[in-house]
Amino acid sequence: MRFGRMLSRFLLFSFALFPVYGGEPLMRVGVGKVNITPSGSIWMAGYASRDKPSEGILLDLYVKALVFENSDGSRSALLTSDVLGLPANVSHRIAENVQAEFGIPRESLMLTSSHTHSGPVLFNNLRDMYDLAPEEARKIQEYTEAFPDKALEAIRLAVANLEPCALEWGIGNAGFGKNRRKYTLEGVTNDFNPIGPVDHDVPMLKVSRADGSVKAVAFGYACHNTTLAIFLLNGDYAGFAQSHVEEKVPGAVALFAMGCGGDINPLPRGTIEQAKEYGRRLGEAVLTVLGNEMDEVSGPLRTAYREIPLALSEPPTRETLEQQAKGPNGVVKRRAERLLKQLDEKGMLDTTYPFPIQVWKFSDTLLVTALGGESVVDYSLRLKYDFGREKQWVVSYANDVCGYIPSLRVLREGGYEGEGSQVYYGHHGPWAPTIEQDILAAVHEMVGK
Repeated sequence: MRFGRMLSRFLLFSFALFPVYGGEPLMRVGVGKVNITPSGSIWMAGYASRDKPSEGILLDLYVKALVFENSDGSRSALLTSDVLGLPANVSHRIAENVQAEFGIPRESLMLTSSHTHSGPVLFNNLRDMYDLAPEEARKIQEYTEAFPDKALEAIRLAVANLEPCALEWGIGNAGFGKNRRKYTLEGVTNDFNPIGPVDHDVPMLKVSRADGSVKAVAFGYACHNTTLAIFLLNGDYAGFAQSHVEEKVPGAVALFAMGCGGDINPLPRGTIEQAKEYGRRLGEAVLTVLGNEMDEVSGPLRTAYREIPLALSEPPTRETLEQQAKGPNGVVKRRAERLLKQLDEKGMLDTTYPFPIQVWKFSDTLLVTALGGESVVDYSLRLKYDFGREKQWVVSYANDVCGYIPSLRVLREGGYEGEGSQVYYGHHGPWAPTIEQDILAAVHEMVGK
């Protein structure tokens, strides 16, 4: 009898430490959160019209990490950040540091951003947009150089609190994102299009401890994080949404990753009250899902990463660049001068760009696809059609925010997302018409493996 009671207690203790789904031990999960708010005034990212640095703080900015550990000890890390976007040079440095310290390979590190237009500039993101005084450039350089260490610290904190956790999946709904590609007789303009495609899904991954308490909630939404254009640092609606969830679910860390919202805006917009309201609505969409029954997500987590050569259109001639370098538009002038320098040094301009695509598969229970750049909503709608909406999370603004990523439809229609934005990201012209088929073919091949 005494042995039986001891065995029963041991089994109860074991199950408390190692909860199970379907007879298999759950993954271990850790979460970390680090404040990345600049200590002083700094130039803010995202709007070419800004003419001065920040003047204060409305809401703190954070980098956050979720680390997943399979039963064989292999780890993967999801990093979210309240910045406009991570350029390739920053992402590469973070990846190198994470692999050196934790052995997490590149395919198992997903680096995302909220795309707030009220955070600091990172060097090489929108590299030709800003005409900065030396002192402002110095502050941005220092912030950019320190950012990878902040990211590493978030992952370090997450690894330190790894524990067996239950993962659950659900999809909510938020309706404030509106298509911003309005059709006019003069072409596509940046304004509300009531018949344009949107994606109102709020994908959500819940992480629960063995005692049932919520440890973390990771979620997304396909809408530009551009309610505000003020000079106060903040995470815009996504920052307010994360704060709302953390306030309503004590002890939990909320993480936001942008979806394919390249052609979607929060409308109407412009006021702090609107940003808070959109954040509350998005947060409530998350809380509604948390209050309902959710689907189990199980491991192991398998990961893949690839950079495909995304083709650009025909490069301009030297004569064209020389004319642009003499023109009145400062952004066009800076790009032309940089491209002329590249011609002198390399003898040619780039014809492709290494575009990152990442696929994570939690057994057969959840598929996460992450695209670089500012992908338009057509990509999330197409991938959900191809692989199913119920068990898929489509992320964009991941690993390298290298430019707008139009579908073939958007590329043909033109407008800002199809062509005009390329100058701000430093590309010599629009993408080639093969862009959509090349991206989708790579995703299909990676998912099929």
